[in-house]
Amino acid sequence: MTPADLSATVLHAVRRAVDEHVLRAPVPARVRVERTRPGGRGDYASAVALQLAGPAALTAREVAEILRERVAGAPGIGRVEITGPGFLNFTLDATADAHRALVGRVREQGLRYGHGDALARTSLQFGHAREVRAAVTADAVGALARAQGARVRISCDDVADPDWVRLGITVDAQGTPSAETAQIRPVPAGATAGELLDRLGPDATRWGLLRPAGHDRAPLGDDLLVQGEGNALFLVRHAHARAHALTRGAALLGFTSAPGEDLGDTPGPEAHALLDLLADHPAVLAAAAHHRAPDRLARHLEAVAHAFLDFHDAASPLPVGDEKPSAAHRTRLALAEAAGTVLAGGLSLLGISAPQYL
Repeated sequence: MTPADLSATVLHAVRRAVDEHVLRAPVPARVRVERTRPGGRGDYASAVALQLAGPAALTAREVAEILRERVAGAPGIGRVEITGPGFLNFTLDATADAHRALVGRVREQGLRYGHGDALARTSLQFGHAREVRAAVTADAVGALARAQGARVRISCDDVADPDWVRLGITVDAQGTPSAETAQIRPVPAGATAGELLDRLGPDATRWGLLRPAGHDRAPLGDDLLVQGEGNALFLVRHAHARAHALTRGAALLGFTSAPGEDLGDTPGPEAHALLDLLADHPAVLAAAAHHRAPDRLARHLEAVAHAFLDFHDAASPLPVGDEKPSAAHRTRLALAEAAGTVLAGGLSLLGISAPQYL
């Protein structure tokens, strides 16, 4: 179960309680769930009961009890607890079935895994100045919003820089923005698109402009071209290329991936850390679109890349030495391929290529 699935499950419980006249409160548009903090209980927590307590004329703990009865036992949820004044804490069912379903979902949806309808039937207008970082950020924000179902129009308040074409940027309109236009105003790059492209190329330029939060200065040094794990862009693309190399290696050995019943003797922490990040991907995309923050996606891709490489080093998806291909190898390969898919899809939304060979 992904965070988005959990959010939908809790929202369904709220609707049931309202329909059954047990809870008299307006049904929220969405329910927010978050990873529990260190020392907390379960995998995720939600404050929805505190949100509904006032309108329902009940204590938050009473609302939480009502919702717990309707969430407990739902597929993918192992345990529901109430802590504090009325926080709902969820422990997910970390069975092989849940792992298999997650990897299968990524394989089925491919590069569109994590796309959703959080902004469906919404029309958004973004505007930016004639400055390269603003243009790249607006372009990435537009891609993220479209991935959540929004209709997006992007305008520039001046004539577009012709070098933006080399960065894959398109502008729908030029001139004075309308009153409905949301302005994208990150800290300027301090260089033109042409200067950055000549020195860094399009992929490193986009990563360098998008990876920092918009209110931070964008470091645009030559270290963006370094082929080493100290360069986050290289790390992400290396992990993606490595996932494809595993698929090619498996084909030479005569086997393919399959999301099997378990991960064999794969050490739990590495596999589970990677599975957790893949499960979080839809929520990360939705949050990045909502907050107009492509840096959130970039940081998430870094975390996936680190977790994938840790998983790979802990238990190779390919047979080693005299080993023969087994169900565990096919399952590990499926998880590795799912990680590669998430990395490729995320880079695509940032407008950055994901080479299969590196």
